[in-house]
Amino acid sequence: MAVYTEVNDEELARFIAGYGLGRLLSYKGIAEGVENTNYIVHCESGSYILTLYEKRVDPADLPFFLGLMEHLAAGGVTCPLPVRDTEGRNLNMLCGRHAALITFLDGVWPRQPKVAQCFEVGRAMATMHLAGDGFSLSRKNALSLAGWRPLFDKVAARADSILPGLQTLLAAELSVLEKSWPRDLPQGIIHADLFTDNVFFIGDALSGLIDFYFACNDALAYDIAVCLNAWCFDTDFSFNRDKGRALLDGYQAVRPLNALEQKAMPMLARGAAVRFLLTRSYDWLNTPKDALVARKDPFDYVRRLRFHQTVKSISDYTGDRQS
Repeated sequence: MAVYTEVNDEELARFIAGYGLGRLLSYKGIAEGVENTNYIVHCESGSYILTLYEKRVDPADLPFFLGLMEHLAAGGVTCPLPVRDTEGRNLNMLCGRHAALITFLDGVWPRQPKVAQCFEVGRAMATMHLAGDGFSLSRKNALSLAGWRPLFDKVAARADSILPGLQTLLAAELSVLEKSWPRDLPQGIIHADLFTDNVFFIGDALSGLIDFYFACNDALAYDIAVCLNAWCFDTDFSFNRDKGRALLDGYQAVRPLNALEQKAMPMLARGAAVRFLLTRSYDWLNTPKDALVARKDPFDYVRRLRFHQTVKSISDYTGDRQS
């Protein structure tokens, strides 16, 4: 979430009027995130999230994202729902951008995740994977292995301005991943960006999953690898095995991993670290200085990657002798 496109009072009031939600009372830009423009909008009928999709989002993908949220909600996943206007549309235009109004979820995201919350996010992720089965649309993961080399080519020349030696580190790691990337793993709909700020809690009870704008079809276990990176490192960047065990236990309480997925987890986690290191590096180098957006430090993922390079098996994420 971020603010790249400014919306004025009159434009937004006209937009909201088409939804039959009562008068627009107030609205405010949300600075977190990097992809789209987001506002929290207060109307007479309640609060909503307004998203204006920026140039990085392919409009052809929007039916997938919005339809997926409706499909998952019908399958028992607590997530935002696109609001349909008085003519039944869940997608419209605002300020020259495709725009959607999404229901607001109560809760807060954890700045320092607890072990119990890691268990809950693992369980919710597995529930989401099962609920995604049968969704009629599909979307390729543009930020999986095949997309990393082209992204590296865009940042390579200036990578060392972020961190000396980063270009060499990424080039070497990409060579390993391209040679050893796991194949033939169970596939399905994944969130692909289930960071802490995309999961809401009320206390330790998970109240919902948000921000499905990287969702796609890929290996289900890759989603777990993303979460090992996002949830299980402490503030000093050491890996917390209690959190790793909790996340994996929560997931497997709903959907047990098969032997191939367990064997693949270290390489998947390395790949997930590289994916976010690359995209954060690109954004660090290319985000407009005047954008109301929180840039994220790529170096955080250098430290994660270096840990994953030492991992030999899934048991290294749990501290158990065997998974």
